[in-house]
Amino acid sequence: MIEAQPSRTALRVALRRAAHQIHDALPRVLDDPLAVPILGPEAREELSRTPDSVRRPFSAGLRAFMVVRARLAEDVLAGAVKESGARQYLVLGAGLDTFAYRNPHAQVRVFEVDHPATQAWKQERLSAAHIQLPATMRFVAVDFERQSLREELAAAGFDFNLLTVTAWLGVVPYLTPEAFRGTIALLGSLARGSDVVFDYSQPREVLSHNEQLMLDSMAARVAQAGEPFQLFFRPEELAAELAHAGMAVIEDMDGPALHNRYLAERSDGLALRGRAGRLCHARTL
Repeated sequence: MIEAQPSRTALRVALRRAAHQIHDALPRVLDDPLAVPILGPEAREELSRTPDSVRRPFSAGLRAFMVVRARLAEDVLAGAVKESGARQYLVLGAGLDTFAYRNPHAQVRVFEVDHPATQAWKQERLSAAHIQLPATMRFVAVDFERQSLREELAAAGFDFNLLTVTAWLGVVPYLTPEAFRGTIALLGSLARGSDVVFDYSQPREVLSHNEQLMLDSMAARVAQAGEPFQLFFRPEELAAELAHAGMAVIEDMDGPALHNRYLAERSDGLALRGRAGRLCHARTL
């Protein structure tokens, strides 16, 4: 991201989550009553221009992927709280994610990690929307070029020995291989049975022609925003990277599998498109 500026891709993600609350039919995939308020009144015009799923299926497909990945992360957390007593939720690259402010799990502490500029912008948005900061959440501002994630988490009170669920959404494609390995090494060192949910992209050469064109278009837009795609994996390559870090894949789902889980019964045209983007749920061994 551009130094000293909030992430522009974080804003685009937040707009799509908010659009889901307004334009898509019930039941919502991700029910987030704070998604619209956190954006403020200045976003209303842009939200009103959100294209419907029939006229702009590619745009709707992106929106679907963004709400499905958030839903999966929150589902994994709910399952871990119920089945294993998880008590920490780590949100890496939090952007304008609102889970901490609608957290239904009283025993779960939420740690939001992001670049200092993005976190300062988010706190301005929260204040302007009169969204209260709960006692169960902590901001962890990390400039990854100058600071250690482990040290900043420890300073914020994060307990590395507690069972933790991590949401790492919309981040991996923008990382260097070194940054990715450094982060999964940290996640792999968390308490045994800790979970992580993250999305990743497959390399261009394994995609269909139409998906290559869609990837090229999206890559050009994010590069123009100063946040280019850098990292791609085949599923078997990703599984090997995770195993080296002491983690095992629980699920690794493509678009059709995610569509069947979350979107199959919908009548509004909201659908995932293609197989380029995948969601991985992994666990420490």
